[in-house]
Parts: sequence; C-alpha cells; structure tokens
Amino acid sequence: MGASIGALVVRRLTRTAARLTPASMTQSLSESAGRLVDSVRDFVDDARASAKERRAELMESTGLDGGPASTNPEELRKP
Repeated sequence: MGASIGALVVRRLTRTAARLTPASMTQSLSESAGRLVDSVRDFVDDARASAKERRAELMESTGLDGGPASTNPEELRKP
C-alpha cells in the first residue's frame, strides 16, 4: 500500500512540475489571453448590436427615422 501511495505522489508531483515549466506556463497564459480576447470581442459585438437596435427604436419612436411623423408638418405642430 505504501508503494502505491508513493507512486501516486510521484505521479502527481511530476504532473505539477510539468505544468510549472516556463513553456507550459507560457502556453497556458497564451490560451487564457486568447479566450479573454474572444470574450471581449463577443461583448463588444453584442453591445454594438444592442446599441444599433436601441437607436433604431428611438429614431422610430421620435419620428426621426423619416417615417410619417417627421414628414407631416401639421402633425409636428400639434401639442
């Protein structure tokens, strides 16, 4: 039983040492940075799409989109 536990400890230490090499840490950081960039890009794309939708809603509701409310001068004068 002691030999089995010893083998498991050695295996665990070997894996940990492999993860802590400069090359492994560089790769891990590179992958993490790539995921962060992808997340930021997705967020910016979503924010732009939402802003575009909201702008269209506001333009339509105020009649500034060239719809009927902005083309009829009589309707613009009504209180």
